[in-house]
Amino acid sequence: MSLKYSLTILSILIFSYANAQSFSAKVIDRDTKEPISYATIETGLYQGMVSNEEGEFTFLLENVKQPQDSIYISYMGYETKGLVFEENEGITIALLPRLYELKEVFLTTELLTIKEIIERVKDNLDKNYTSILTKKKIFFRHSDISNIKKMDFGFKKSTIDELNKELLDSITKILPKKSSYYKEVVAELYGDYNNYKLNINKAAELYDKNNDISAEGMGKKLEVIFNENIKKDSYLKIKSGFFSTKKQVDSILHENEEAKAASEKKKKEGTLEFQEQISNQIANLYEQLFFQEDSKIDVLDKSSRYNFTLDNYTVINEMTVYILKFTPKGGKDFKGTMYVNTQDFAIVRLDFENVKPISKFGLLGITYRNDVYKGKMLFDKDENGTYSPRFIELLDGSYMGLDRPLKIIEKNKNVKGRRKQNELSLKLDIQGNQLQKKELVVFESENMTQSSYDLIKEKKLIKATYLSKYDPKFWQDYSIMEPNEAIESFKVVE
Repeated sequence: MSLKYSLTILSILIFSYANAQSFSAKVIDRDTKEPISYATIETGLYQGMVSNEEGEFTFLLENVKQPQDSIYISYMGYETKGLVFEENEGITIALLPRLYELKEVFLTTELLTIKEIIERVKDNLDKNYTSILTKKKIFFRHSDISNIKKMDFGFKKSTIDELNKELLDSITKILPKKSSYYKEVVAELYGDYNNYKLNINKAAELYDKNNDISAEGMGKKLEVIFNENIKKDSYLKIKSGFFSTKKQVDSILHENEEAKAASEKKKKEGTLEFQEQISNQIANLYEQLFFQEDSKIDVLDKSSRYNFTLDNYTVINEMTVYILKFTPKGGKDFKGTMYVNTQDFAIVRLDFENVKPISKFGLLGITYRNDVYKGKMLFDKDENGTYSPRFIELLDGSYMGLDRPLKIIEKNKNVKGRRKQNELSLKLDIQGNQLQKKELVVFESENMTQSSYDLIKEKKLIKATYLSKYDPKFWQDYSIMEPNEAIESFKVVE
């Protein structure tokens, strides 16, 4: 064997080994042994991640662009811990709680009132959160949990033989009451908070195809049932209170055939819709950053309508921070905690939770409440010295109720006369909840020029891989945010 050939084989082996190297760990409190959620893991200059809800994290060494000699794990109220940068699998990292005395804090800062702190935060917003063009390596996860709490068709009468009480009772039994849907992507995100381009490198969808209780999923199931039980030369007129619509049965069949063909094409080629969905969801997260003009998180914009208290002081990433609690005055929406750097008055972390529905609606038997709106935002400095998100989590939950009469009238082209029309009369009572959770992790961020941004072309035709159960090997070549227990245990029951 020649020396050149031997060196080539050796290089391949070394490269393959390097690709397989990873670092995984769980962060816990040294005293209580409880996991520490959303701890900051610094892997390099302007690079890092956060632990998940169970304190777990994993990354590939090859994905770290400028590795340090050590990685550093930190969390507010704990001493920062450094570990040698080398391959490790499944270790436990125990952080030591640290108490801070006021004299430690005020060695480097002046004593300010709460009002003065808030005013300085607002005065420094533009400087601390400058919107510049960047290239970011990200991981995004969207979780959608739906739950039908009540489904009662309220059968009153039917002269349509096929649509009888037995059929409706069977529909109630076969329609799923709970469903979970997860989308995950690894991507590059180019641009600023308001204009950006997204290039997805890999994507997955984790859900049960037969257990979809979204409006679209329920509609498809009901259409199939109606198609199988209604004469093909009929059309249906649907009336609910003052509203009515009609649908030709043969046109429903035609639409189903077209939808099936389109679905098969998407499976082979990918779809623009997936790219647009992910892009819109990231846009929604950016819109809710507390310094954005139209953010619902108005604790700074409407600071006079919130009560603030100085709860304590702590240190994170060697930064001394104020811990400010806030609660609403009168009709405002949120309570929470902000962590403010004592030196430049940047908010480095914000936790928030609604205290009342963000919005609600009730009319003609339709009820809607946006009753869950909470999350957290973690920020760190970029290479230009300003702050940008390292992790954003947003939970958005709603309740929907439908309490309305419904009539389905079957009309047949071959039967004349009003009395020859068949009718199904119902009194619907349906109630359900939906909770959407969006998580965005930024692993790496670097500045880019306008000319470089203009040259970026989006790969919009995305084919997401369908998974019927969680597969830990799917992301083995990528750094991601570790899944929580609910995702890890997800499995379609055949």
